[in-house]
Amino acid sequence: MENTPHDLQVNLRPVCPTTVNADMDARTRTETVPAEALQAVPLLQKRLGDALIAVYLHGSGVGEGLRTHSDVDVLAVVDEALTASARACLTADLLAISGHYPFDKERRRPLEVVIFQRAVLTCMPYPARAEFVYGEWLRETLERGAVSEAEASPEYTLLLAQAREEAISLIGPKATEFIPEVPHSTIRRAIGDLLPELLRSLKGDERNVLLTLARMWLTVRTGQFVSKSAAANWALTQLSGDEAAVVTIARDAYLGNGDDDLNIRGTEVSYAAQVIKERILMALRELK
Repeated sequence: MENTPHDLQVNLRPVCPTTVNADMDARTRTETVPAEALQAVPLLQKRLGDALIAVYLHGSGVGEGLRTHSDVDVLAVVDEALTASARACLTADLLAISGHYPFDKERRRPLEVVIFQRAVLTCMPYPARAEFVYGEWLRETLERGAVSEAEASPEYTLLLAQAREEAISLIGPKATEFIPEVPHSTIRRAIGDLLPELLRSLKGDERNVLLTLARMWLTVRTGQFVSKSAAANWALTQLSGDEAAVVTIARDAYLGNGDDDLNIRGTEVSYAAQVIKERILMALRELK
């Protein structure tokens, strides 16, 4: 593992799709791997060295496609814990290549990079434990010198359950080789445990929270993981009035059909979030 945060600025060469996993399936070969994911691969290789055993693209990049405000989601698997120097160097590298949110003057997309230890995946504790996390919501803290430490969260349990179904390998074998199947009872538990935290973040992140609630609701009811827009469409068949109106606004903005004004619709947004929360809790009670 490397110890110098900034030497990649001169050594990093462009990466083309032929440098990633040659075993990609037919779906992958018909799609373009986002540039930000391709840039992240050599950074991970350089900083993690032989400890790196797999890298995957997941999330919107392999689902219905990246939207205007979509992150590029990358998941990596390592054979050992990251050293303090590796964490610091990788953080500096990712800060340099990830697009700022909500606007990046170079039109780069934000990166979200989550690293797991293979041993943790093998035993799959609840909640799942991530070895390292990078995301643009952490930029301010990271730029002040903080470094991502290992942490456990139900969010990572859901991330792994979804990635197992959809992730595309950039390095290493298919995701199912490392990520065990997550029982639906565990998925439901993670959703229930995450609800309070998600609702606390509603103000200032209205669109994302509403659409995430819709996804949770659908997953509890059907066991499926779908895109935010597909979940919104499903939820809209069961909502009406003000709650349907704000979910429609959130969906349309997510799809790039204009900006939303949800930040000035506090009462309607809060009501819609509470309605969907209650539907989720009802479904969880019924399925116990």
